[in-house]
Amino acid sequence: MRGLACLVMFQTHCYDAWLSPEARKTTFFMYSQLGGTLPAPLFLFLAGISFALVTAKLRRKGLPPSQIARTTIQRGAEILALGLAFRLQEYLIAWGWAPWSDLLRVDILNTIGLSMMLMGLLCWLVLRVAPARPVALPLAAVATSLGISLLTPLLWTTWRPDWLPWPIESYINGVHNLGNPQAWLFPVFPWSAFAFAGLALGFLFQGEWTRAHETAVFLAAAPVGWAVIEGARWLDAHTGQVYPVSDFWHTSPTFFLIRVGILLIILSASYALCRWGLATKGFSPVIQLGETSLLVYWVHIEFVYGRVSILPKRVQSIAGASCGLLAIIVMMLVLSILRTSTRGRWSEIWMRLRQPAGAT
Repeated sequence: MRGLACLVMFQTHCYDAWLSPEARKTTFFMYSQLGGTLPAPLFLFLAGISFALVTAKLRRKGLPPSQIARTTIQRGAEILALGLAFRLQEYLIAWGWAPWSDLLRVDILNTIGLSMMLMGLLCWLVLRVAPARPVALPLAAVATSLGISLLTPLLWTTWRPDWLPWPIESYINGVHNLGNPQAWLFPVFPWSAFAFAGLALGFLFQGEWTRAHETAVFLAAAPVGWAVIEGARWLDAHTGQVYPVSDFWHTSPTFFLIRVGILLIILSASYALCRWGLATKGFSPVIQLGETSLLVYWVHIEFVYGRVSILPKRVQSIAGASCGLLAIIVMMLVLSILRTSTRGRWSEIWMRLRQPAGAT
């Protein structure tokens, strides 16, 4: 699923960066950007599932809640630090024309890291209060996910905490320094809701019954996802305007539920492909990209949006941008293969490079 998120992310960024104003008016571009609403939820959803698996593993080792929280929150802080380092790198590369406020932009890595820290805090609280109740963790994660989604429209409008300094408020609603919440940023509200949805699902996967019926559970995720989508559509059509200010595409809880349903369908399809499909036939480029998703995310940005963009920006036809997209996919796949093939071997490679010519 991470590999799929990488591919959809590549196409979203490439067409957004390179297409001409005329091409941006096409239906093709509209659907490209609609697909672009999925990579961030995918990454956050998978971060939540992975977080649940790690937490469950630490619990089986007998670690106390405080130590589990310390370990998981520290990992989240490391991801947040990587996000801040990425912003620093982008600022230095764009030195001279990038505003200093770009250093404090809330990007996807920042939100993944902060979400992991919040999930660590939630797990610590639940394990302290109800350590013997297996359903407590998934129920708390579901409640938190829905709570974040339901509060988002208010925190973006009538309940905006504009009394906070904008770098802090930006983590709540993405206001940045522009006066109003920005849809292109990744604040906790609504984005962290996807991480907590993944956390709930990850804990459900740890149940004894679920493990004994793994195939049935994963395949059932598809019809459940479809039901969630249809239920969200029905709610959107029949409940009227609940909030003072409504924005379906950016803050609506029903759009959040629709995307959760899509994530469940993707999860089910990914399981089927990995168990019975092409992924079982040998090398899978999609799985390969997923193994190094952080690296290819970090690098491709410079070749698409940065000063070393492989194509001139905002002047390309759909065909030209598609060729550039194919080049980006190939480049990132090669980079991914190089990364995994040399993992843990850098000291050996360094010694060989230092070896005198002709030495045996």
